[in-house]
Amino acid sequence: METNPGWVTAVRIAPPSLKDNTADADRLINELKIRLDADCIDVDLPLLRRLPRLIRDSGYVVRCLCFNDQGRFRLVGVKTADERPAFFGMAVDLGTTRVVLRLINLETLDAIYETAFDNPQIAIGPDILARIHFASTDEGLQTLQRLIVEGLNEHIHRMCEQSGIQTTDIHLLAVSGNTSMAHLFLALPPHHIIREPYIPAVNVLGTVPAKEIGIHGSDSARVYIFPNVGSYFGGDLISGILYSGMHRKAEISILVDVGTNAEVVLGNQDWLVACAGAAGPALEGGVSKIGTTAGPGVIDRVVIDPEDRRILLHTIDELPPKGICGSGMIDMMAQLFLSGMVDIRGRLAPENCGDRLREEDGIRRIALASADESATGQALSISQVDIDSLIRSKAAMYTILSTITRYVGVTFDDLFRFYVAGTFGSFINPRSAITIGMIPDLPETTYQILGNSSLGGAALILTQRAALEEVAGIRDRITYLELNVNQEFMNRFSAAKFLPHTNPSLFPSVRIPKYSKRNIYCSYS
Repeated sequence: METNPGWVTAVRIAPPSLKDNTADADRLINELKIRLDADCIDVDLPLLRRLPRLIRDSGYVVRCLCFNDQGRFRLVGVKTADERPAFFGMAVDLGTTRVVLRLINLETLDAIYETAFDNPQIAIGPDILARIHFASTDEGLQTLQRLIVEGLNEHIHRMCEQSGIQTTDIHLLAVSGNTSMAHLFLALPPHHIIREPYIPAVNVLGTVPAKEIGIHGSDSARVYIFPNVGSYFGGDLISGILYSGMHRKAEISILVDVGTNAEVVLGNQDWLVACAGAAGPALEGGVSKIGTTAGPGVIDRVVIDPEDRRILLHTIDELPPKGICGSGMIDMMAQLFLSGMVDIRGRLAPENCGDRLREEDGIRRIALASADESATGQALSISQVDIDSLIRSKAAMYTILSTITRYVGVTFDDLFRFYVAGTFGSFINPRSAITIGMIPDLPETTYQILGNSSLGGAALILTQRAALEEVAGIRDRITYLELNVNQEFMNRFSAAKFLPHTNPSLFPSVRIPKYSKRNIYCSYS
């Protein structure tokens, strides 16, 4: 049995003779069955046509790329022993806003190149709901599918060119996205995903021929799409669980991925419970005028000098600031609170904000950068409305976390690891998130930043055979908790709309400034 963790297997087969006139394909498949411990191996017609010449030109020593397609192996590619370049695959994080690709050598298992681009479907609608409504007609659905496929093909070609290979060297793709994005990628009707009782067209998608979708690659290239649990829980979360490894540990862990929603998974090797809630928009830049996703020139860290309350900004790639991302918003909120520039209700305190405080149309706002300092030529400021939205988002996040732990009868202290995923998680400062009461007050060593776990899980599918087997086990183990019908959720949400919380004892490590307490602190201390 083959021990290589990847999908490429080197095979030596006996030449045919008058005593052994087994067909070329059968001869190769029989040897592969032994090496892979497989009952069945399928071969597409384009590859069958090339096999006779290929195996003879190779001296009957070949490298084979076989992928396990829902329990049946499929021969995806064959090369001679010394043929170059190698087999390549593409891991894809199919995000609603951003698409990330990673080129992988399927023989050395090395990542070769990575790139990202804005999802071109944004031209139809920035949110998934608008796209699903647009896809209500066949023409609309085909338009959305064409946009994402053309975007992928453009960047696949660009990555191959940069790496010195051909698109025909791409034999496998692993695609991780939410339920709606997976449907739009395959041109599956998403109509019922957003309508009671919220039913996807299909949950377990398996692999499909790349050419049927329009993806450029070898003529036998296959595309693996992560399965969904349902309309509410997509393949990107299953990919994230796979990447974190929480499903293999005896200890209890929690995984949080913040995007349009905050999606949370709690569990261990025996059980997994998941839920989702609307805690993301203010953190994704969907509320503030200067809010945006992480990128060059975007504020990702904020420090306020405790002595003179001077605001120090750090931007990605250290370029002039043009906006602020979710991690920057959390840093900013924590620093405003610790400096007394906002009180425990999140209200701007004029006596502590100095000349940075402005008022426009009856709404207070605080300037982070002047027009001269910013990349836009306009002052960058955060309004009281933005702050209130952030307070609601952080309260929703903490309430989701406390609700799911209470549901299964554990406390935050029972958590072995707290995984933070997504682009948002790549930049977040756990200390700042604790300070504003967004995440529990745990030792900072408990928190582990995963980065793009959706992409990481897709890459595992291409590099580790065992990973594919784990996906089905993960999916079947998940229990989904519906928060919309949970009355306790709303009660806890109201209590969490303070900094850090109406119950400060939940956050013993947070030093609440005396000048932030004001008179209302005594009402809940």
